[in-house]
Amino acid sequence: MLNNYETVFIMTPVLSDEQMKEAVVKFQKILKDKGAEIIHEDHWGLRKLAYPIQKKTSGFYHLIEFKSEGSLINELEVAFKRDERILRFLTVALDKHAVAYNEKKRVNKAAAAAVEVTPAEPDAVNS
Repeated sequence: MLNNYETVFIMTPVLSDEQMKEAVVKFQKILKDKGAEIIHEDHWGLRKLAYPIQKKTSGFYHLIEFKSEGSLINELEVAFKRDERILRFLTVALDKHAVAYNEKKRVNKAAAAAVEVTPAEPDAVNS
């Protein structure tokens, strides 16, 4: 049975855009090669860390929400540990409430983006 998971990882801030994208693609490939279904991704960009990690005070955050077998998590986390570009990572299993919350959040975000893109209609009252 496939379970829902969410993993967030923090990459070192000294990476170029190209190196950062390469690292993200590496972990996407690990997931896809092992049969995981990626549901959503979000790149949070460069953020300040709550405390220094390896003498770094900021890092690039990336979130991947996916469905997979539980056995894949161990392989994914070993890959995180072996990659020197990764400062920290956290993978959590999502229950049905967390999945519903994430879906609702995405729908609301998409609706808000659609409202911003739609140009304001001319005011019919002032015509």
